[in-house]
Amino acid sequence: MGRPNSASADEIKKAYRRLAMKHHPDRNTDGDGSDEQFKEAKEAYEVLKDADKRSAYDRFGHEGVRGGPGGAGGFGAEGFSDIFGDVFGDIFGGGGRRGGGPQVFRGADLGYELRLDLEKAVAGDNVKIDVPTQVACETCSGSGAKKGSEPVQCTTCGGVGQVRMQQGFFSIQQTCPACKGAGTTIADPCNDCHGRGRTRKTRTLAVKVPPGVDDGDRIRLSGEGEAGRNGGPAGDLYVEIRVNPHKIFEREGSNLSCEVPVSIATAALGGEVELPTLDGNVALKIPPGTQSGKVFRLRGKGVRTVRDARQGDLFAEVAVETPVHLTAQQKDLLEQFEASLQTGGDKHSPRAEGWLDTVKRFFERIS
Repeated sequence: MGRPNSASADEIKKAYRRLAMKHHPDRNTDGDGSDEQFKEAKEAYEVLKDADKRSAYDRFGHEGVRGGPGGAGGFGAEGFSDIFGDVFGDIFGGGGRRGGGPQVFRGADLGYELRLDLEKAVAGDNVKIDVPTQVACETCSGSGAKKGSEPVQCTTCGGVGQVRMQQGFFSIQQTCPACKGAGTTIADPCNDCHGRGRTRKTRTLAVKVPPGVDDGDRIRLSGEGEAGRNGGPAGDLYVEIRVNPHKIFEREGSNLSCEVPVSIATAALGGEVELPTLDGNVALKIPPGTQSGKVFRLRGKGVRTVRDARQGDLFAEVAVETPVHLTAQQKDLLEQFEASLQTGGDKHSPRAEGWLDTVKRFFERIS
């Protein structure tokens, strides 16, 4: 691909530097012609970086800059086109300058969302998934031609898959519009794929989920994406993990957290409650006078991640439950209990007393 008229000075400069580094004589000593290509690139750059010379070329072609001081007279139009075909092909997405043959296209990458329960994500699993994709047609082996026939060479591009438009000593190389880069055309297309060489099929794949994966992690299955075209390689399949919400635990990296409901009596008097973990139930000791919101840390009861073999912790937050649906007798007992607490002053409710003092100071400040 040659220099587009819209190429900026910075783009041209970057292109020249890349090509100059590639063909510099100090880096190429085996006599492969790189020194000559380096010289051509330098001379061509002298034209392109100069606004007047570039304008002269745009108006008059090669003759506009031939033979002038520091001009491009030292090389021919074909040499100039070739030397910049390489580097501008890289920048603007075209193909290389030399060599023929049809273009090959890598197959598209695919994505798949795999939903897992927390237990499966932590422990790992082997899962089979069904993935709809484009595969090489089995009937024609991906050629696109009916059995007994073969693709024929494209008459527009001569089988190279690209066509070149020449303007002065610049050329623009494009994908052949007749064969779409294949280099061949199908005179008698396959009945199954209708000449495309690929068909849609649902494939069943086995996915090995490593232990410790987390929400958003991706597993790459190389070559399991869509089939390529014209003999190109297949794309990849990216399996993205989505962990379902858990009824008890929330996960943050290697740590787990949960809420533990505790009765008023247990919170006041102390005791033990049964706490679930992913490894089985454990007994959690509740000290007397435990308040709602108190967090207990159980070391080593979290999970391991795919990036860290160390086991995290489990954080259990106490939620003191208020009794509901009380009987008349239970209400009477609670009233008697509350009355007995009142006789003890603020020593039974230190947080309430502190809160009341804070409220009092607040209103005094705004009054």
